[in-house]
Amino acid sequence: MNELLLIVTVGGSRVALPAAAVESVVELDTLIPVPRAPAHVAGLSALRSRVLTVIDCMQSLELGATDCTNGIREAAVVEVDGHHYALIVDVVEDVVEALSDPSAVRAAMGAGWERVSKGMVETEEGPLLLIDIEKLIAGTATEARAA
Repeated sequence: MNELLLIVTVGGSRVALPAAAVESVVELDTLIPVPRAPAHVAGLSALRSRVLTVIDCMQSLELGATDCTNGIREAAVVEVDGHHYALIVDVVEDVVEALSDPSAVRAAMGAGWERVSKGMVETEEGPLLLIDIEKLIAGTATEARAA
């Protein structure tokens, strides 16, 4: 497997996003709340005249909410079904090559991680959990049913 992966940290855990799905990495400084949006939708922001729906990855993974009141937050910008999203992460680290196809995870990770997991991939940085971006954006099953 020669897929490139973007290593990010969410909730203190290093995980991988498919780099081909990531348009850019940005720092968000403005966040407009959206009334009645699901809890994992942190708000809206703008990037180069595009509106981004900002996803709180911590909230989507059921790990608590990210404090977005204290200024700039790092985010990976992705496009899914013609819509642009900014995925708030703790830290964006590096781009590495996957050395294996995803394999089954053999440990309990918690409901949020299990929901978004595509499996473990080997990299030069060690094994990383590969995240399904669409499932991360969708949020929890409870929120999906309520929407």
